[in-house]
Amino acid sequence: MRYSIIQSIEGIAVSRVPSLVAIVVQSLASRTRLEKDITHLIPLGSKVNNIDMKEPLVDADGFPRQDIDVYQVRHARHRIICLMNDHKALMKQIEQGLITIHSQIRESGVADGLISPQPREYDTPIARVSFVSPQSPAERAGLIAEDLIVEFGSVNSANFKTLQDVATVVKHSVGRSINLRILREDRLLSLTMTPGTWAGRGLIGCNILPVEHVER
Repeated sequence: MRYSIIQSIEGIAVSRVPSLVAIVVQSLASRTRLEKDITHLIPLGSKVNNIDMKEPLVDADGFPRQDIDVYQVRHARHRIICLMNDHKALMKQIEQGLITIHSQIRESGVADGLISPQPREYDTPIARVSFVSPQSPAERAGLIAEDLIVEFGSVNSANFKTLQDVATVVKHSVGRSINLRILREDRLLSLTMTPGTWAGRGLIGCNILPVEHVER
């Protein structure tokens, strides 16, 4: 029995990427079955009879060889050739499907739920930096006084309640980087800060005022 995928990749609308993915996955499963069958058949045409796929099945006089099962070898060779052709066609279909999927993703960004939307970016300040100590983790990160904090790790305007939220992030991030987004003179900047012990007090070395002290 020759293998073929249930539904052809060609002709599928590119907007239906999830359906196309299912077809590619199905094709990959078919490829695995093909390879198993090929692996099973190859010994019948080589190891058992000690010949390869190209060795002649007749002797010098043109008669069928007596040292091998000619019918078995010929049948095995035919099956291997058919399966190899199917395998080649299947690989081409898989390649075409993957190209179509990647093309759709590039064009639409998010294709029918195939990939997750980009995380939302916030631009509303939640606090203000009033002072930065020299040589502190905050200064090394690039923070300066009057920076408006838009995001502090996982804390943003959607979930910020009190400065304790910021303190909790700092406490659980000692020695690890925290991603910050700050507003400085109407420019949004991305910084990275690593809380930890230093010559001064605290873990980050800056003073942050609560949201109600931010002028908007």
